[in-house]
Amino acid sequence: MGFGAATRRVGEVVFSTGMVGYPESLTDPSYRGQILTFTYPLIGNYGVPDPAARDPDGLPLLESEGVQVRGIVVRGTTRPNHWSSTRSLDDWLAAEGVPGIRGVDTRRLTEHLRTEGVVRGVIDVGPPGDLPTDAELARAIARAPGYAEENYMAEVAPKTPTLLGRPKVPVVAVLDCGVKASILRALLGRGVSVLRLPFDHEVPARWDGRRVRGLLVGNGPGDPAQLASTIEELGRPSNRDLPTLGICLGHQLLALARGGTTFKLKYGHRGQNKTITFSDGRALIVSENHGYAVDPGSLTATGLVPWATNPDDGTLEGFRDGRGRVLALQGHPEGHPGPQEAGFVFDRFVGAVKRRA
Repeated sequence: MGFGAATRRVGEVVFSTGMVGYPESLTDPSYRGQILTFTYPLIGNYGVPDPAARDPDGLPLLESEGVQVRGIVVRGTTRPNHWSSTRSLDDWLAAEGVPGIRGVDTRRLTEHLRTEGVVRGVIDVGPPGDLPTDAELARAIARAPGYAEENYMAEVAPKTPTLLGRPKVPVVAVLDCGVKASILRALLGRGVSVLRLPFDHEVPARWDGRRVRGLLVGNGPGDPAQLASTIEELGRPSNRDLPTLGICLGHQLLALARGGTTFKLKYGHRGQNKTITFSDGRALIVSENHGYAVDPGSLTATGLVPWATNPDDGTLEGFRDGRGRVLALQGHPEGHPGPQEAGFVFDRFVGAVKRRA
């Protein structure tokens, strides 16, 4: 049964194993171009907070300005019951032009995606009695560009630079490929200002009379190898001297900028219950949302050292350089939604920025 917007959307079908945080997941720009399947059956039970709400720095309380997914697939939806809810999930999707379907055995669908890999799919929530044929849906998929072929930066990246934060504190440049608002809040909350730059912008040495003291590259959608301008910018010698943090897509882009390679995972890692193990023996649970990974063998001659791995499939989860300038994590240390025990990554990065100041 359809709900949300009465429209048709084609996208890459992926799944998330998260039990909470569906408003944050739906507004995560990393999901741009994808149809998101939730394995957890209670979706919609705490409604939707005010999508227009802002924090004191003017950032949305959710992860971006609106719903980013192409569509959602759920086992069922429930009526909201929460003090902060302003509308139902159904009403929110309808207002945002995003279709959804319910009544699907999402765990069986997830088993299929784990076995066969992610696929392109189509959701059609049209008028009752006007159902498309299988042939029409197949043609819609065939006509749509593949996930790796689309240009998502025009939809998720800012068009102009913006400076956030207080005066007289160190400035961190963020190459924005669709960064989550909570990553920016994690920086601002640690006493630095944030210079939010378009994904293809040159990182300036100074802004608003202050030197840029650090560089962060966050999450975002698509194939990292397609962002040639961002990779080139990260490889500039002047940027290599800055304390640098890569998160998710940023982890992949930093590896590419140093001569590493990436590859597409069979079905990716998406959820708030992903385990990573560090080289010192520690293990953490983090939130993740990615479909590409860095080939650890490609880092041999780059000066980058593996730092964390995924014990489930052995994929690389983090690296750093010998000088202590570069730190990269595939998971999300800001943990929204999800655990926040990896927040020490921000502490290390901001500490390096402030020591440089």
